[in-house]
Amino acid sequence: MMDSVSSSSATVADKSVKRMQICRAEYRVIGRFVEQLRPTRQCMKTLQTQFPHLPPSTLLSIFSQEYQKRMKRSMARHHAPDVIKEYYQRYRSEAKTRPAAPLLLELANQVDLSPALLARLIVECFLEERQASVASRHVLNNMLREPYLIPDLLLAKHVEQCTVNDCCYGPLVDCIKHAIGLEHEDLLRDKLRETNLSFLDENQLRAKGYDKTPDIILEVPIAVDGHIVHWIESKASFGDDHSHHTYLNEQFWSYCNRFGPGLVIYWYGFVSELDCQRDRGILLRDGFPSDIVTLCQGPARGRV
Repeated sequence: MMDSVSSSSATVADKSVKRMQICRAEYRVIGRFVEQLRPTRQCMKTLQTQFPHLPPSTLLSIFSQEYQKRMKRSMARHHAPDVIKEYYQRYRSEAKTRPAAPLLLELANQVDLSPALLARLIVECFLEERQASVASRHVLNNMLREPYLIPDLLLAKHVEQCTVNDCCYGPLVDCIKHAIGLEHEDLLRDKLRETNLSFLDENQLRAKGYDKTPDIILEVPIAVDGHIVHWIESKASFGDDHSHHTYLNEQFWSYCNRFGPGLVIYWYGFVSELDCQRDRGILLRDGFPSDIVTLCQGPARGRV
Protein backbone atom coordinates (compact mmCIF):
# COMPACT_ATOMS: atom_id res chain seq x y z
CA MET A 1 0.00 0.00 0.00
CA MET A 2 1.18 3.50 -0.79
CA ASP A 3 1.61 4.92 2.68
CA SER A 4 4.97 6.54 2.50
CA VAL A 5 7.48 9.01 3.76
CA SER A 6 7.41 12.34 2.04
CA SER A 7 10.81 13.10 0.59
CA SER A 8 12.56 12.04 -2.56
CA SER A 9 15.76 11.84 -0.52
CA ALA A 10 14.31 8.93 1.46
CA THR A 11 15.69 6.06 -0.58
CA VAL A 12 15.62 2.31 -0.28
CA ALA A 13 19.40 2.09 -0.02
CA ASP A 14 19.98 3.90 3.29
CA LYS A 15 18.21 1.29 5.38
CA SER A 16 20.66 -1.45 4.45
CA VAL A 17 23.36 -0.01 6.68
CA LYS A 18 21.40 1.14 9.71
CA ARG A 19 18.87 -0.56 11.95
CA MET A 20 15.25 0.45 11.65
CA GLN A 21 13.50 -1.36 14.48
CA ILE A 22 13.39 0.69 17.65
CA CYS A 23 11.81 0.03 21.03
CA ARG A 24 8.77 1.94 22.18
CA ALA A 25 10.78 3.90 24.76
CA GLU A 26 13.17 5.19 22.11
CA TYR A 27 10.26 6.09 19.85
CA ARG A 28 8.82 8.22 22.64
CA VAL A 29 12.15 10.05 22.97
CA ILE A 30 12.09 10.82 19.24
CA GLY A 31 8.44 11.83 19.46
CA ARG A 32 9.14 14.32 22.24
CA PHE A 33 12.05 15.77 20.28
CA VAL A 34 10.07 16.33 17.07
CA GLU A 35 7.42 18.30 18.98
CA GLN A 36 9.71 21.34 18.74
CA LEU A 37 10.32 21.01 14.98
CA ARG A 38 8.51 22.51 12.02
CA PRO A 39 7.93 20.65 8.70
CA THR A 40 10.81 22.26 6.81
CA ARG A 41 13.68 20.63 4.93
CA GLN A 42 16.04 21.94 7.61
CA CYS A 43 14.32 19.86 10.30
CA MET A 44 15.73 16.68 8.72
CA LYS A 45 19.30 17.85 9.30
CA THR A 46 18.41 18.49 12.92
CA LEU A 47 16.92 15.01 13.29
CA GLN A 48 19.88 13.30 11.63
CA THR A 49 22.28 15.11 13.94
CA GLN A 50 20.26 14.12 17.01
CA PHE A 51 19.63 10.48 15.97
CA PRO A 52 22.53 9.50 13.65
CA HIS A 53 21.98 5.76 14.20
CA LEU A 54 18.69 5.83 12.25
CA PRO A 55 18.34 6.19 8.46
CA PRO A 56 17.06 9.54 7.14
CA SER A 57 14.04 7.79 5.59
CA THR A 58 13.04 6.35 8.96
CA LEU A 59 13.42 9.69 10.71
CA LEU A 60 11.40 11.48 8.04
CA SER A 61 8.60 8.93 8.24
CA ILE A 62 8.49 9.23 12.04
CA PHE A 63 8.53 13.01 11.89
CA SER A 64 5.82 13.14 9.22
CA GLN A 65 3.51 10.84 11.19
CA GLU A 66 4.05 12.67 14.48
CA TYR A 67 3.58 16.05 12.83
CA GLN A 68 0.33 14.95 11.21
CA LYS A 69 -0.95 13.83 14.63
CA ARG A 70 -0.03 17.26 15.97
CA MET A 71 -1.91 19.00 13.16
CA LYS A 72 -5.00 16.85 13.71
CA ARG A 73 -5.03 17.79 17.40
CA SER A 74 -4.95 21.51 16.57
CA MET A 75 -7.09 21.51 13.42
CA ALA A 76 -10.28 22.74 15.11
CA ARG A 77 -8.46 25.75 16.56
CA HIS A 78 -6.94 26.77 13.23
CA HIS A 79 -10.21 26.32 11.34
CA ALA A 80 -12.33 28.53 13.57
CA PRO A 81 -13.82 31.25 11.29
CA ASP A 82 -12.47 34.15 13.37
CA VAL A 83 -8.99 32.59 13.42
CA ILE A 84 -8.95 32.08 9.64
CA LYS A 85 -10.05 35.69 9.18
CA GLU A 86 -7.24 36.85 11.46
CA TYR A 87 -4.62 34.84 9.52
CA TYR A 88 -5.85 36.30 6.23
CA GLN A 89 -5.87 39.87 7.51
CA ARG A 90 -2.38 39.47 8.94
CA TYR A 91 -1.13 38.16 5.62
CA ARG A 92 -2.74 40.94 3.55
CA SER A 93 -1.39 43.60 5.89
CA GLU A 94 2.16 42.21 5.79
CA ALA A 95 2.01 41.76 2.01
CA LYS A 96 1.63 45.54 1.64
CA THR A 97 4.68 46.37 3.74
CA ARG A 98 7.02 43.39 3.21
CA PRO A 99 6.08 41.78 -0.10
CA ALA A 100 9.51 40.23 -0.66
CA ALA A 101 9.52 38.36 2.66
CA PRO A 102 8.34 34.70 2.92
CA LEU A 103 5.21 35.87 4.70
CA LEU A 104 3.15 32.68 4.74
CA LEU A 105 6.12 30.60 5.87
CA GLU A 106 6.74 33.03 8.71
CA LEU A 107 3.08 33.06 9.70
CA ALA A 108 2.87 29.25 9.61
CA ASN A 109 5.86 29.07 11.94
CA GLN A 110 4.36 31.66 14.31
CA VAL A 111 1.00 29.90 14.66
CA ASP A 112 2.43 26.34 14.45
CA LEU A 113 0.48 25.29 11.38
CA SER A 114 1.70 23.37 8.34
CA PRO A 115 2.73 25.90 5.63
CA ALA A 116 0.79 23.99 2.97
CA LEU A 117 -2.34 23.87 5.14
CA LEU A 118 -2.06 27.57 5.90
CA ALA A 119 -1.61 28.34 2.19
CA ARG A 120 -4.84 26.46 1.51
CA LEU A 121 -6.75 28.54 4.06
CA ILE A 122 -5.35 31.81 2.69
CA VAL A 123 -6.14 30.94 -0.93
CA GLU A 124 -9.64 29.93 0.10
CA CYS A 125 -10.15 33.31 1.80
CA PHE A 126 -8.71 35.13 -1.19
CA LEU A 127 -11.09 33.39 -3.61
CA GLU A 128 -14.11 33.98 -1.37
CA GLU A 129 -13.23 37.67 -1.12
CA ARG A 130 -12.71 37.92 -4.87
CA GLN A 131 -15.71 35.86 -5.98
CA ALA A 132 -18.07 36.47 -3.03
CA SER A 133 -18.67 32.73 -2.90
CA VAL A 134 -17.03 29.56 -1.64
CA ALA A 135 -14.47 28.22 -4.12
CA SER A 136 -14.95 24.70 -5.39
CA ARG A 137 -12.55 22.03 -4.18
CA HIS A 138 -11.47 21.43 -7.77
CA VAL A 139 -10.50 25.06 -8.35
CA LEU A 140 -8.74 25.29 -5.00
CA ASN A 141 -6.74 22.10 -5.54
CA ASN A 142 -5.67 23.22 -9.01
CA MET A 143 -4.38 26.51 -7.65
CA LEU A 144 -2.41 24.79 -4.91
CA ARG A 145 -0.88 22.40 -7.47
CA GLU A 146 -0.18 25.24 -9.92
CA PRO A 147 0.14 28.41 -7.81
CA TYR A 148 0.47 30.71 -10.81
CA LEU A 149 -3.16 30.01 -11.62
CA ILE A 150 -3.88 32.25 -8.64
CA PRO A 151 -4.86 35.68 -10.02
CA ASP A 152 -2.49 37.44 -7.62
CA LEU A 153 1.18 36.93 -8.46
CA LEU A 154 2.45 37.86 -5.01
CA LEU A 155 0.11 35.40 -3.29
CA ALA A 156 1.07 32.81 -5.90
CA LYS A 157 4.74 33.22 -4.99
CA HIS A 158 4.03 32.89 -1.26
CA VAL A 159 1.85 29.82 -1.80
CA GLU A 160 4.59 28.18 -3.88
CA GLN A 161 7.09 28.84 -1.08
CA CYS A 162 4.79 26.97 1.28
CA THR A 163 4.26 23.91 -0.90
CA VAL A 164 7.95 23.61 -1.78
CA ASN A 165 9.17 23.94 1.81
CA ASP A 166 6.56 21.78 3.57
CA CYS A 167 7.79 18.18 3.91
CA CYS A 168 4.56 16.79 5.39
CA TYR A 169 1.62 18.29 3.51
CA GLY A 170 0.74 19.66 0.09
CA PRO A 171 0.51 18.54 -3.54
CA LEU A 172 4.26 18.05 -3.94
CA VAL A 173 4.38 15.78 -0.90
CA ASP A 174 1.37 13.82 -2.16
CA CYS A 175 3.12 13.16 -5.48
CA ILE A 176 6.31 12.05 -3.74
CA LYS A 177 4.40 9.74 -1.39
CA HIS A 178 2.62 8.14 -4.31
CA ALA A 179 5.88 7.62 -6.21
CA ILE A 180 7.69 6.12 -3.21
CA GLY A 181 4.77 3.80 -2.49
CA LEU A 182 4.87 2.52 -6.08
CA GLU A 183 8.66 2.16 -5.88
CA HIS A 184 8.41 -0.15 -2.89
CA GLU A 185 5.61 -2.20 -4.40
CA ASP A 186 7.85 -2.67 -7.46
CA LEU A 187 10.74 -3.61 -5.18
CA LEU A 188 8.59 -6.24 -3.47
CA ARG A 189 7.54 -7.77 -6.80
CA ASP A 190 11.18 -7.80 -7.98
CA LYS A 191 12.26 -9.63 -4.82
CA LEU A 192 9.51 -12.21 -5.24
CA ARG A 193 10.55 -12.85 -8.84
CA GLU A 194 14.21 -13.16 -7.83
CA THR A 195 13.27 -15.88 -5.37
CA ASN A 196 11.06 -17.63 -7.97
CA LEU A 197 7.88 -17.24 -5.94
CA SER A 198 4.55 -17.29 -7.76
CA PHE A 199 2.16 -14.54 -6.74
CA LEU A 200 -0.78 -12.37 -7.68
CA ASP A 201 -0.51 -8.64 -7.10
CA GLU A 202 -3.26 -6.21 -6.15
CA ASN A 203 -4.14 -5.33 -9.74
CA GLN A 204 -4.45 -8.99 -10.75
CA LEU A 205 -6.60 -9.72 -7.70
CA ARG A 206 -8.95 -6.85 -8.49
CA ALA A 207 -9.28 -8.12 -12.05
CA LYS A 208 -10.41 -11.42 -10.53
CA GLY A 209 -13.16 -9.64 -8.62
CA TYR A 210 -11.55 -9.19 -5.19
CA ASP A 211 -12.37 -5.85 -3.59
CA LYS A 212 -10.11 -5.39 -0.54
CA THR A 213 -6.84 -7.30 -0.78
CA PRO A 214 -3.24 -7.17 0.39
CA ASP A 215 -0.58 -6.12 -2.10
CA ILE A 216 0.52 -9.71 -2.75
CA ILE A 217 -1.14 -13.11 -2.51
CA LEU A 218 1.31 -16.00 -2.76
CA GLU A 219 0.07 -18.81 -4.97
CA VAL A 220 2.17 -21.22 -2.91
CA PRO A 221 2.60 -20.28 0.78
CA ILE A 222 6.07 -19.78 2.27
CA ALA A 223 7.48 -19.94 5.78
CA VAL A 224 9.38 -17.08 7.43
CA ASP A 225 10.82 -17.54 10.93
CA GLY A 226 8.81 -20.75 11.12
CA HIS A 227 5.53 -18.95 10.40
CA ILE A 228 3.37 -19.65 7.36
CA VAL A 229 2.83 -16.66 5.06
CA HIS A 230 0.01 -16.52 2.50
CA TRP A 231 0.05 -12.79 1.75
CA ILE A 232 2.39 -9.80 1.93
CA GLU A 233 1.54 -6.15 2.51
CA SER A 234 4.01 -3.37 1.61
CA LYS A 235 4.05 -0.24 3.77
CA ALA A 236 6.49 2.47 2.69
CA SER A 237 6.36 4.06 6.12
CA PHE A 238 7.43 3.56 9.73
CA GLY A 239 5.12 1.38 11.80
CA ASP A 240 4.25 3.20 15.03
CA ASP A 241 1.57 2.22 17.53
CA HIS A 242 -1.12 4.45 16.09
CA SER A 243 -0.66 3.58 12.41
CA HIS A 244 -0.14 -0.14 13.06
CA HIS A 245 -3.27 -0.53 15.18
CA THR A 246 -5.25 1.39 12.55
CA TYR A 247 -3.96 -0.98 9.86
CA LEU A 248 -4.73 -4.00 12.05
CA ASN A 249 -8.35 -2.99 12.42
CA GLU A 250 -8.89 -1.72 8.88
CA GLN A 251 -6.79 -4.18 6.87
CA PHE A 252 -4.61 -6.85 8.45
CA TRP A 253 -7.18 -8.77 10.51
CA SER A 254 -9.55 -8.95 7.55
CA TYR A 255 -6.69 -10.25 5.38
CA CYS A 256 -5.99 -12.94 7.98
CA ASN A 257 -9.63 -13.93 8.17
CA ARG A 258 -9.91 -14.18 4.41
CA PHE A 259 -6.50 -15.44 3.24
CA GLY A 260 -4.74 -16.84 6.33
CA PRO A 261 -1.56 -15.62 8.05
CA GLY A 262 0.64 -13.04 6.34
CA LEU A 263 3.65 -10.75 6.40
CA VAL A 264 3.72 -6.95 6.68
CA ILE A 265 6.86 -5.15 5.50
CA TYR A 266 7.38 -1.72 7.02
CA TRP A 267 10.21 -0.60 4.74
CA TYR A 268 11.23 2.26 7.06
CA GLY A 269 11.10 0.25 10.27
CA PHE A 270 8.68 -0.21 13.14
CA VAL A 271 8.34 -0.22 16.92
CA SER A 272 9.79 -3.62 17.84
CA GLU A 273 7.12 -4.41 20.46
CA LEU A 274 4.47 -4.37 17.74
CA ASP A 275 5.74 -7.66 16.31
CA CYS A 276 3.65 -9.55 18.87
CA GLN A 277 0.87 -11.01 16.70
CA ARG A 278 2.80 -13.84 15.04
CA ASP A 279 0.74 -16.56 16.70
CA ARG A 280 -2.41 -14.82 15.42
CA GLY A 281 -1.11 -14.67 11.86
CA ILE A 282 0.71 -11.35 11.38
CA LEU A 283 4.48 -11.20 11.05
CA LEU A 284 6.38 -7.88 10.79
CA ARG A 285 9.64 -7.22 8.95
CA ASP A 286 11.54 -4.07 7.91
CA GLY A 287 12.70 -5.55 4.61
CA PHE A 288 12.24 -8.49 2.32
CA PRO A 289 13.10 -11.67 4.29
CA SER A 290 16.24 -13.61 3.36
CA ASP A 291 15.25 -16.75 5.31
CA ILE A 292 12.29 -17.85 3.17
CA VAL A 293 11.40 -21.53 3.12
CA THR A 294 9.01 -22.77 0.45
CA LEU A 295 6.69 -25.61 1.33
CA CYS A 296 7.75 -27.68 -1.67
CA GLN A 297 11.30 -26.63 -2.45
CA GLY A 298 13.06 -25.84 0.82
CA PRO A 299 15.00 -22.60 1.32
CA ALA A 300 14.53 -20.03 -1.44
CA ARG A 301 17.90 -18.53 -2.18
CA GLY A 302 17.24 -15.34 -4.04
CA ARG A 303 19.47 -12.30 -4.18
CA VAL A 304 18.44 -10.00 -1.35
